Amino acid sequence: MNPPLLRIAIATGLASIGLAAGGTGGALLATELAGNESVAGLPFGAVVAGSALGAVLVSRLTLRIGRARALAVGYGIGVMGGATVIVGALASSMGLLLLGSLLLGPANASVFLARYAGADLADPSHRGRGLGAILFATALGAVLAPNLLGPSGAVAEIIGLSPFVGLYLVALGAFGLGAVILAPVNFVRGPVVRTSGAWTGSSLVGLVVLGAANMAMVGVMAVAPVHLTMHGHDLGFIGLTISIHVAGMLAPSPITGWLSDRIGAGMVAAAGAILLAAAGIWGATAEQSSAAQVTGFLLTLGLGWNLAVVAGSSLLTAGLPAHLRPRAEAAGEVTMGLAAAVGATGAGLLASAAGWPVMMVAGGVIGALVLVGLAGQQADRRVAGMRPAAFNRVAIDTVFQGEDR
Repeated sequence: MNPPLLRIAIATGLASIGLAAGGTGGALLATELAGNESVAGLPFGAVVAGSALGAVLVSRLTLRIGRARALAVGYGIGVMGGATVIVGALASSMGLLLLGSLLLGPANASVFLARYAGADLADPSHRGRGLGAILFATALGAVLAPNLLGPSGAVAEIIGLSPFVGLYLVALGAFGLGAVILAPVNFVRGPVVRTSGAWTGSSLVGLVVLGAANMAMVGVMAVAPVHLTMHGHDLGFIGLTISIHVAGMLAPSPITGWLSDRIGAGMVAAAGAILLAAAGIWGATAEQSSAAQVTGFLLTLGLGWNLAVVAGSSLLTAGLPAHLRPRAEAAGEVTMGLAAAVGATGAGLLASAAGWPVMMVAGGVIGALVLVGLAGQQADRRVAGMRPAAFNRVAIDTVFQGEDR
């Protein structure tokens, strides 16, 4: 790994430790402040909104001040968000908790946008591997962070704060370190002179793959903890299973990136779609009281997401001129965020109205539709060659061959 890529990986790995604050910490703190569970989802909703806004901000800053410094700005805003939440906890203010959660969003966006810095820093033929290396670094912090709830809560109590503020103290340090590591350098800088260009067909396919994969995965995981509790699984098992799922989402990224470079991002995205569909069918038919089967289909879901997101990210930026990549990356993050919101809301309603099996099959159908879309894009490529598309000056680009060269 070259030194700049290693620096990005270290900063991302450290900053990703702060991801648990907005989700786990926010739900617990909101419930404590309000005295009931009806507001538990509000902080995470604010984080999602902040992430979408942050992705747009960081992408715009990338062309002005460079990739690394733009990411550092996102982390810096996250530090302000963590501090705002802590003040809100001291003042028992739900408004400050939500404002702070909104400000945490740009830091979360920076953690995931960093994967594109890995792609930029790699050789053109190794962009998938660069993406994979940064996502692997993200896995280290994302898996560690939830386990800091107890120790950080103890520290918070020692200094007179609610134990649920502990993860926000962690976020202050994690995002702060990420900003400090990246702010002084500027090894990935946007071009000053812009050239003509338009989104390619593979970029649009990448956008669809990212959104569909996130909708399928988040939809299942929004319902899974409650569903598993109803089938007699204890919290220890649920926590372990979710950790395995998260590891499946992120840990294989170096291998997935290598495959994306080796056989093409389109083929890897298709494999991800197959796994998402398989996870839906397996989850619908599995014996829900079986620890092995539950762990198996959730791990399969995580692996399918990993293949789809690494490949979808490669497709998204394939063939785009450098000045268009940040805009495409922001569009990808916003699409993933919106898809997550739709998936989480829709899955809850569907599971309640029609049951767990129907909800799981719906997730599988989303994976299958991605596969159909990829096949259709390839068919268009064979029939139409390289003719211009009819809309938005988009050129039809190959999906299964040559997309990341």
